[in-house]
Amino acid sequence: MKILNGTELAEFIQERQAKQVRGLRQASDVAPKLAIVVTIDHPAIDTYVRMKKRYGAEIMIDVEVHRVEQTEVPELLEQLNDDASVYGIIVQLPLADPSQTEEIVNLVAPEKDVDALGERALYEPATPLAIRWLLAGYNIELAGKRIVLVGRGKLVGAPLERIFHEEGYDVTVIDRNTPDIAEAFEGAEVIITATGQPGIVSSAMIPPHAVVVDAGVAGEEGKTVGDLADDVRERIDLTITPEKGGVGPLTICALFDNVIRAAQIATNENG
Repeated sequence: MKILNGTELAEFIQERQAKQVRGLRQASDVAPKLAIVVTIDHPAIDTYVRMKKRYGAEIMIDVEVHRVEQTEVPELLEQLNDDASVYGIIVQLPLADPSQTEEIVNLVAPEKDVDALGERALYEPATPLAIRWLLAGYNIELAGKRIVLVGRGKLVGAPLERIFHEEGYDVTVIDRNTPDIAEAFEGAEVIITATGQPGIVSSAMIPPHAVVVDAGVAGEEGKTVGDLADDVRERIDLTITPEKGGVGPLTICALFDNVIRAAQIATNENG
């Protein structure tokens, strides 16, 4: 078994980002700031926010958290869009009322939409970018390979499907409408799963010597788990992400990469 260790790659990226932020602060007197808008109290959200604040502090990006009622979000986003000191805005999902998600994420100015949730976003979504960094970091070649994506969600599956198709890769997507899942897995050489359904992908589904990236996130019995069943990690022939420290650390890196890009673009536009 070969492990795709995202934590090791993240350390190199974090070092590069710290240098970029230092350069912005010293050369342009720019202090990049990320604003996170939260509408519900939830332990998982609190964990995500703490991780982002800690990472931001390590690379000298200010992270401010706004905890508001959902009815207040449109006015707050208007203020943040107009605030020249804020370079990136995240609407932390899920919202208190998820039915308004599309409407609200599209209120974020495209140049500040570092989560790339809006229809006019300028950046690549963080988790798909993290997955591509992980594969590239371990020299996993995608050209000529049969790629299977499990899940077509807004944050991972759908954007990754679009990106892979644009780059000309052979991609099969499995979702709840797939008639024969076993057949869809046949011959898969690279499998990327991101459904948030614990244990949905079993060892029996995965062909020999496949590359397996688990980007699923779900809560089960008080702990965070992925999409892979326990028997998958008993296989010694796979190249696979670890239970912890695979895609996750790189997703945070990718998010802050978008914040840095936003600050660089704004700085260049303002001379």
